[in-house]
Amino acid sequence: MDPNMMMPPPSPSTDGHGDHDHTMMGSMVMSHMTFYWGKNSEILFSGWPGTRTGMYVLALFLVFVLAFGVELLSWYVQRAEKAGGGVAAGLFRTVVHGLRIGLAYLLMLAVMSFNVGVFVVAVVGHSLGFLVFGSRVFKKFSADSDKAAYGNRVFERMLSVNSPSLH
Repeated sequence: MDPNMMMPPPSPSTDGHGDHDHTMMGSMVMSHMTFYWGKNSEILFSGWPGTRTGMYVLALFLVFVLAFGVELLSWYVQRAEKAGGGVAAGLFRTVVHGLRIGLAYLLMLAVMSFNVGVFVVAVVGHSLGFLVFGSRVFKKFSADSDKAAYGNRVFERMLSVNSPSLH
């Protein structure tokens, strides 16, 4: 055998029950590399949430809040850009942007636990956050929406002129 060739790493052994979730390689614990469903997981921190159902639900809630918060901060940055401002406003928007990116990366790491529950609540949190802040479904009429309000009035007049049943 050529001494310059490297030996392949040893194959991981199981605990005798076919449970690959807790496979040990030396002192390293192997983690999931495919999606799985279950409350026994590690999300972001070693040993957390562990095997307790209440801690798993708390972890799911925190992932949801993170995803919703990322959408809130996205909305805030977009709204603050419209307001303009000087150097102080630009610095503040930069800090908020950095916070948003940090939370987004933290959320990405949580999803990389490959737990289906974490993935689902992350998607739901982003979706509901977008519904509330990005879709403008809940947007109130303000000075910023005068153009939209004018467009709606023009559209309503066009409908009333072309539809005799509305008179």
